Amino acid sequence: MTGQAGPGAFRRDGRRRTAALLVVLLPALLLLPATGAGAVDTTATAVTTAADAKPVVTLSARQAGKGGEITVKGRGWRPNALLMMLICGRSAPERGVIGGTNSCANADGRAVTTDAKGGFRKKLPVAEPPVPCPCVVHVATVTGERADADAVFVVAGHPTAPLPKEGTGGRLAVLATARLEGDSGILTWFGAPPARRLVLTVGNLGSAPVEDPVFEIGTAHGVFAPQWEERPWRGTIASGRKARIELPVELAAGAHGDYQISLRYGGKVLVEQPWGVGRPWGVTLFWVLLCLVVPAAVFRIGMAVVDKVRPRSSRTPARVGRRRPRPAAATAGRRAPGPATNPPAGSADDPAATTAALPWFTPDSAPSGNRPTTKGQS
Repeated sequence: MTGQAGPGAFRRDGRRRTAALLVVLLPALLLLPATGAGAVDTTATAVTTAADAKPVVTLSARQAGKGGEITVKGRGWRPNALLMMLICGRSAPERGVIGGTNSCANADGRAVTTDAKGGFRKKLPVAEPPVPCPCVVHVATVTGERADADAVFVVAGHPTAPLPKEGTGGRLAVLATARLEGDSGILTWFGAPPARRLVLTVGNLGSAPVEDPVFEIGTAHGVFAPQWEERPWRGTIASGRKARIELPVELAAGAHGDYQISLRYGGKVLVEQPWGVGRPWGVTLFWVLLCLVVPAAVFRIGMAVVDKVRPRSSRTPARVGRRRPRPAAATAGRRAPGPATNPPAGSADDPAATTAALPWFTPDSAPSGNRPTTKGQS
């Protein structure tokens, strides 16, 4: 007959099962904090990678003809950033836009603002750039930290040409902070073009000398893209040597406000320097004086014409320069004009008698009958 197990046996079996369960679950419980920390670290790494990722541009179509339209999408940009989209020729994603915005269809560009996540979606009309393809859709920031991205695009029917060869050997780099030197003269206060000199020190980091390099000076005002102009520099920079470069910079007549001066060589921007240009107050003063003098002169001329042509009445006083009327006492003794007659000699109207009767004579010339007698004379 088989014996039955008592309550103590059941308690012992329960303890064994509980100990075995704890042995199995204890490693898992110990790994939970480590696994959570690892998850947090992985998320932080993912955020950092997304922040450091290069901006990306994608197109709805790789080819289209002039007059068409494509949709441009982007991600990885700075949140709430203002971007400019352009179709540029003579470009490649690995080399950028050769020639700057002068190689782009600037009139048909579009501006777009990224969302809070750094993405955007915008339609762009297809236009032919001023230079041959290969072409790209170039997207770049307008303000703030510089960032750009290119996407290969084919403008159907637009001519193509091979890209210029890249220079080999010499490679220039800026060794010191660039600065703008020079002062504005008095003529700049009256609207003359502001001029400065961009001074910087460059070094040749390449293995071959650089002879007569051609730099590009770009001037940008506000949110507009810079306008590039070539500035050749005469001289040779040997490998491992440095040189002091001075390039003239000139703005348009009457320019004022905040400008950004950029220096580019070999398609790469070397220097960006801000330049604040004062307002030409002399021009403003000239226009203010002109607005005061011209109306005053017109008023004076108009009053002179009105005074000349208006009719005059008998009561209107004569102007200065005209013959004034004689007083009444001077004209009282005049007679009315009549037939010319000669008055009789010796009369009161005889001029000779009137002249003789006037007391304008000296005592010696008095008549003998009226001359006083001297003492002792009979």
